[in-house]
Amino acid sequence: MNQDLIPSTLSDLYNNMVGAFSVQFGKMVELVVTPGWRQYQLIIILFLWALAFLLKALTQSRWEAWARARSGWPKWRLRVLVQLMRRLTLVYFVILSWSLYLIMQHVTWPSRSYFIGVLATLAAAWLAIALIARLVRNRTLRRIFKWAMWVYATLVALNLTDDVAGFLDGVAISIGDLHISALGILKAILLIGVLLTLARIGTRAAEQGLQSNDDITPSMQVLLAKGIQVLLYGAVFLTAIRTLGFDLTGIALLSGAIGVGIGFGLQKVVSNLISGIIILMDRSIKPGDVISLGDTFGWINALGARYVSVVTRDGREYLIPNEDLITNQVVNWSHSDKFVRLDLDFGTSYDDDPHKVRSTAIRAVKAVTRVLSGGSHEPVCHITGFGDSSVDYVLRFWISDPTKGLTNIRGNVYLALWDAFKEEGISIPFPQREVRLLPDGVTVQQIVEE
Repeated sequence: MNQDLIPSTLSDLYNNMVGAFSVQFGKMVELVVTPGWRQYQLIIILFLWALAFLLKALTQSRWEAWARARSGWPKWRLRVLVQLMRRLTLVYFVILSWSLYLIMQHVTWPSRSYFIGVLATLAAAWLAIALIARLVRNRTLRRIFKWAMWVYATLVALNLTDDVAGFLDGVAISIGDLHISALGILKAILLIGVLLTLARIGTRAAEQGLQSNDDITPSMQVLLAKGIQVLLYGAVFLTAIRTLGFDLTGIALLSGAIGVGIGFGLQKVVSNLISGIIILMDRSIKPGDVISLGDTFGWINALGARYVSVVTRDGREYLIPNEDLITNQVVNWSHSDKFVRLDLDFGTSYDDDPHKVRSTAIRAVKAVTRVLSGGSHEPVCHITGFGDSSVDYVLRFWISDPTKGLTNIRGNVYLALWDAFKEEGISIPFPQREVRLLPDGVTVQQIVEE
């Protein structure tokens, strides 16, 4: 590029851009008012757009029927198909305009298809930008990406990129060997955006691939997914620093000093991160396990870098720090297996035969859904003592699905015992107290002495 042609000030850039746009606008005006190939190109462009609209009207129903039959496609491919269906007129216009432009470039003079090529380029760019922008989840960032790419595509189509790039490269700050220009910042922002999008897509693909592999335990799946995520986003960060022109060796000492200061302020955060890695490596807790920690009882929904998500039976989601799971006593109901033994205490009257009570209780609990029977999981009933008002028993039974709740199964067993005892005439006593009314003039002390 000739350095003399590069604008040195914002005024020069503005004048160059205004001049270029004026030339293009003048060509468009001349295209409209002057007979000849320029005017023919405008007519051809309008005809192509009308033809694209007509093709959409004729084929949209067929395309929609074909799209509905693609229900087995992956989600990303279906999303792309939906976006193309919404812009069917633009798709037809891009195909028609580029086809005609390439044919005219070989058949007639290039100048006779100049404006057709410009419009075909802009249309193709707008279609590609609209599809790529769907990868950006944030609406604000998506709009910024769209407008930035549309401006860039317009500059490319009008051959103004060299002037703008030369001016932005001249707007710079130099500190020693460090040279940061506006062009470099824009390139870094664009590169970081693309790399972050690719990192997010790569992380999601890695997570899906690990989850579909049954040979890897859930804990290792989470650990590997987090490791891949850290590596990808770390690579994006280092690339961004290098793109901006920073020397990584020069900031190593400064980053070390800052890291020490941050370490003192983030002791809990670091502790939770290390605890999370330990949990993932020793596989003591994994997604789907049923745990009890203090008053919290539920199943592990997700393992995070800082906390563990525990969902309870009432729909509440507790975010428990990883450090608490390492330092406190945790009951994992499904650590080695999913079999859980539950104990129920009850009492019957002294008038009831204990042998009959035990057999009735065992028969009743076996009829309850979710209660296991047979082998080492056979329900048992034992006498635990002779109370003040009742003979005390403990009923022990096993279940294999603690994720479905413990309180509800206990309630069902109590109901089964109630019905069975009613049927067999076994009574459940309640505490009784004897109240004696003393005659007038008689004290408690006198009765005790007697």
